[in-house]
Amino acid sequence: MKINNTFAVITPRLVWLFWAGLFLAACQPDAASPPESAGQEPAGAVVGTTPATSAAALSADTSVPERQSYQDWPTGPYRVVENWPKPLPDTRHSHEGWTWGSFGGVYAESPDRIWIAMRGELPLPEGTEPWTPYAALNPSRGNANSNTDGLSATCEEVPLRGWERRWEHSIFIVDSEGNLVDEWPHLETLFNQLPCGRGPHQIKINPYDPEKHVWIIDDQLHMIYRFTYDGQLEHTKGEPGVRGRTPNTFDRPTDIAWLPDGTYFITDGYGGTRVIKYDANDNFVKDWGQPPVDPANPGPNEFNTVHSIAISADRRLFVVDRGHERMQVFDEDGNFLDMWPLRSPHWPASQTTLVTNHFIDQDGFIWAGDAFTNRVLKFDLDGNFLYSWGAPGSQAGRLQCSHGISTDQLGNLYLADCFAGRIQKFEPLPGADPSRVAGQILRTWDTWRPAQ
Repeated sequence: MKINNTFAVITPRLVWLFWAGLFLAACQPDAASPPESAGQEPAGAVVGTTPATSAAALSADTSVPERQSYQDWPTGPYRVVENWPKPLPDTRHSHEGWTWGSFGGVYAESPDRIWIAMRGELPLPEGTEPWTPYAALNPSRGNANSNTDGLSATCEEVPLRGWERRWEHSIFIVDSEGNLVDEWPHLETLFNQLPCGRGPHQIKINPYDPEKHVWIIDDQLHMIYRFTYDGQLEHTKGEPGVRGRTPNTFDRPTDIAWLPDGTYFITDGYGGTRVIKYDANDNFVKDWGQPPVDPANPGPNEFNTVHSIAISADRRLFVVDRGHERMQVFDEDGNFLDMWPLRSPHWPASQTTLVTNHFIDQDGFIWAGDAFTNRVLKFDLDGNFLYSWGAPGSQAGRLQCSHGISTDQLGNLYLADCFAGRIQKFEPLPGADPSRVAGQILRTWDTWRPAQ
């Protein structure tokens, strides 16, 4: 009788401990799973579902009004190509004690010709491994700062940091292996002609121009340059160091986009609050935009850092209003059409964004680099947030500020990281979901074919 009573007491406890153990085990994260940051959705899962129901939710009726949100961690459908690009040769000068600078832009003409805009080289602390990017310095020197020592981005005096960049390799081209194939050293004098210059902000080739003119924007000197394909200066807009809002003066311009007939649009910019339209003969047509009347409630056509522009196949202009964390959409005459937030609807309100660049691929999807979430974001043209990948850190493949973004004909993705002081190449993984791989940038003159 005594034994039976003891068994009766112990048995319920064992049962309770058994089920409690199963519950706790189920709640423990997989040891191989990466930690998720605040506001980050589980990789490949639909927000608001469990992993077991994700597949069913994905195949469900897409007319459900709630926007879906996805996140992959840390490199999504890609693998980063290590040690790309290769160290620059010492042909013209030694690189001992120097490394990559802040990268403003990248443009993939083809897998064999990747154009890179770098804001000069940066000095390394004594004893540092050669070509260590600033993101990996220990102790840290902060961001890869390309401003003149003692001057801010707007040419105002700031405390000295104790080191200075040098004007070398501001514009260079590498092949698929990351080897230097060409450079334009004659442009260094353009970028260093005034003390507050920090070099190229953007580099692009007009996708409709069979002669493939190269356009470079220098935001800090308020200049826009057009070069022939072999590097001869053909056209200039702006006055070096002069800020303004006229057909030929700018306030830190940032980006450029074209229509098929050669009409082009300049975003102006960090200090300016406008988009400018020029015809194919470089004549000023019009501009639009202004600062917000009520900064707490900015309306259409009101800007805070007009930072990036892309044009869809139906000729709509998608303009990143970076300071207001939104996209504004216009027709080619500057008439306002739409605006939407540059974020997932499932992120917490406290999560801010700093979208630095974007493009529209051949399938009509927008791909954008965001510095504050350290992600690459995907939207449709109606502003629905579709997917993102990325994670912060100094390791290869991690992101800080994807200031330049481009793709080549093989599907490789290139990111110019201005904060980290490095440029990275990402190759799609075998069998990667095509919807998660960034599509092609537009090149109507493209004749590149893989080697046989």
